Amino acid sequence: MGKDHEERDVIVIERDGGAGFGAVLLGALLGLAAGMLFAPRSGAETRRMLSKRLEDAKDLAEDTVQRVGDRISEGIGEAGPTRSERRARARGDLERRLAEARARRRRVAEEDADEEPVG
Repeated sequence: MGKDHEERDVIVIERDGGAGFGAVLLGALLGLAAGMLFAPRSGAETRRMLSKRLEDAKDLAEDTVQRVGDRISEGIGEAGPTRSERRARARGDLERRLAEARARRRRVAEEDADEEPVG
């Protein structure tokens, strides 16, 4: 018990199974495909349209993955504020807000003192 322990920041990462969104997306795609297959069009026309829409969905997914990857890459190089910087910023914000509140209270008190009693 004689050991000194340093205070450490602990980061906890919780992972959700993520099956909810994937299941919804899969259900939507299956519903779309079933709807298109039972649509009153010829089989060849339906397959062409389905192929086009799947290609569009693939392009959209690739674009989204690219944009997310770019945003992550941009964020990796940026270091966030340290704990002491966050504390200093919070302290500064509180001191500023306190000074503003005191100034407002002083103004109200001065305005009340300037008023003449009615009666």
